[in-house]
Amino acid sequence: MPLDQTMQDRLNAIVGASGLIADTADMAPYLHEERGLYHGKAALVVRPKSAAEVAAVVKACAEAGVAIVPQGGNTGLCGGAAPHDDGHEVILSLNRMNKVRAIDPVNFTLTAEAGCVLADLQTAAAQKDCLFPLSLAAEGSCQIGGNLSTNAGGINVLRYGNARDLVLGLEVVLPDGRIWNGLRALGKDNTGYALRQLFVGAEGTLGIITAAVLKLFPAPKEKATALCALADLDGGAKLLNAARALSGDAVTAFELIPRIGIEMCAKHIAGASDPLSAPHPWYALIEFSTSRPNANIRASFEALLETAFEQGIITDAVIAESLEQAKNLWKLRESLPEAQKHEGGSIKHDVSVPVSRVPEFIAKGIAAIEKHFPGARPVPFGHFGDGNIHFNVSQPVDADQSAYLAKWTEMNRVIHDIVVAMDGSISAEHGIGMLKVEEMKHYKDPVELDLMRTLKRALDPAGLMNPGKVVD
Repeated sequence: MPLDQTMQDRLNAIVGASGLIADTADMAPYLHEERGLYHGKAALVVRPKSAAEVAAVVKACAEAGVAIVPQGGNTGLCGGAAPHDDGHEVILSLNRMNKVRAIDPVNFTLTAEAGCVLADLQTAAAQKDCLFPLSLAAEGSCQIGGNLSTNAGGINVLRYGNARDLVLGLEVVLPDGRIWNGLRALGKDNTGYALRQLFVGAEGTLGIITAAVLKLFPAPKEKATALCALADLDGGAKLLNAARALSGDAVTAFELIPRIGIEMCAKHIAGASDPLSAPHPWYALIEFSTSRPNANIRASFEALLETAFEQGIITDAVIAESLEQAKNLWKLRESLPEAQKHEGGSIKHDVSVPVSRVPEFIAKGIAAIEKHFPGARPVPFGHFGDGNIHFNVSQPVDADQSAYLAKWTEMNRVIHDIVVAMDGSISAEHGIGMLKVEEMKHYKDPVELDLMRTLKRALDPAGLMNPGKVVD
């Protein structure tokens, strides 16, 4: 339903003038998503500062038949927080709900509101000599509510799991305006359905996460980081297995970088350079960490590299000798998406396959691109350690960007067919949003889709919570 003045006045009474944005120019930052694929319109942006205000806004919208688009840091990549074009929706921004409510270093938990920036939570945990391990490129601006709503992954999934694995309890405003207080800091709670898992990964389609109890871990006391040149892609899994065995499973991250990625970063990213003396087709960026003081984790790292050299798995390597050198190695990995932007259009695939099949998937994916899209440049990189590869494909040199990006759906189908044939997933950590709704319908098991739609209808019968996202 369109928003009338009476409804606007009601929302204004709930959140106050400072919590309401009605001017089109002021709403602009809330109306488009990170990649620029979606530019929508909204009737209003509402910025409540408490769960009670969120509940009041949701109840008012439910009674008036007004759809709501929940939004955190708006760093998503699939249009999950973007409004549609009709301008009838209300964007509910959680950026004023940014308090850390409690930190319990004995229980290793942190309770935070949904609008807390991820990097701020990492800092708050570190001040108590703890670690909150969720880490991703947008951590300086993304918010924990959005991280949980999309089940974000990042570089530490291999060791600590996805966002889903890091949450113990939730506070959620339901589509009818009720508040479910599930903020339990319990490692064990076997009293029926694990309701929190309904809302993690649901992208705001079943309710709005307003706060969470998160797991903490002992802060690392030692780290070791190295960039290794792989003899071939098949060596990646062998190196990962050796790393886990020789480190006592202390591998925090195991990231794949292709040669073209190194070249793009060296060309376009200030301060980035190839740390090895000769080019290699594939690289693994590995990090060990331990919370045990004086563990001499460096010795385990050197033992790994020596074994890998002897077995012909790697042909060269560099170990970071300082924190600054480690940052420079990570800069190559973390700057890769930015470097790709300078090479023109890039068609993205956030996919996962079993770790043992990553080399096979990449080989088949590259062959398929060469066959169906001659000249396009595959740049597969990412989280080898958990099977999540960002199979991005840059446009041919000097190609027309718009014409190339028009092939997005066609190319997705080619790559996703390969992924699904390998029992993989067409979305590993970025979610579904608007971008992959049709792909979900094409690939998802009909029984799974029916269960998802049943849940949606049960919790949101009017379809007002983030409509058109995840399930239609």
